[in-house]
Amino acid sequence: MDQALAAGEIVRAWGPRGTLHLVAADDLPWLLSLVRPGVQNAMRRLRQLGVEGRTPEELAGRVDRATREQGPLTKAELAARLDVPPDAQTVIHLAALAAERGLLVLGPDRHGKATYVHTGDWLGAPLTFEPDRDKALRELAKRYIRAHAPATEHDLAAWSGLSLGESRRAWQLARHSSSPPPDPAPHPVRLLPAFDEYLLGWHTREGMLSDVRKIHPGGGIIRPTIIADARVVGTWTIRQNQITPTTFAAHPPPNDEISDIQAFLA
Repeated sequence: MDQALAAGEIVRAWGPRGTLHLVAADDLPWLLSLVRPGVQNAMRRLRQLGVEGRTPEELAGRVDRATREQGPLTKAELAARLDVPPDAQTVIHLAALAAERGLLVLGPDRHGKATYVHTGDWLGAPLTFEPDRDKALRELAKRYIRAHAPATEHDLAAWSGLSLGESRRAWQLARHSSSPPPDPAPHPVRLLPAFDEYLLGWHTREGMLSDVRKIHPGGGIIRPTIIADARVVGTWTIRQNQITPTTFAAHPPPNDEISDIQAFLA
């Protein structure tokens, strides 16, 4: 994964729901044409932070000039080039405006810190977004259905951040071109990481767990989970490569899965 990120084959960018995702570079033009960051929230926050009297185009151009031919820049380095405070959210919202225009993505971390990089430097040219919105919607729904069936248009809207109307349009476009999902595989016990797609891919978590608070205690936290027979049956932690499971009710701990992961870590 680190090698693919360093080579620009996989790119960290603002994706579904406006949150950061790892995306195959070849998929960026069509995917980000649908789900790239909006400008309204960024402009509102920038005005609150004291950045006044500028259009989104002007501010994105400022980031364009600051990052072009500079390579990956940390937040502090980009703040210095933009002449804005490094400890405020100004940099993040300015970066989002540039990303909305296909000018900026995130580069590989440097000493644990995220970096921002001009797409022309990183991918060879600024992104050219897919002009055929129906084509992009069809591709999004096809891939979503393949990975998440059984699902509905409401699930696609919740996962992607698109409006329900556009999700219905995407669903209709994909209905006749999607291959059926594979036959269900057996459901072994699995340890999933925090914020795993299994708990984020649908409109509701109904049927997966009985008490959401055990997994989602608030504050934006979604804990690592233990899955058995497609249901959440516990949580787990890891410290110094030692895994500690906490199972609900009478479910036994997933010893085989724990042994496999600890063997890999060792």
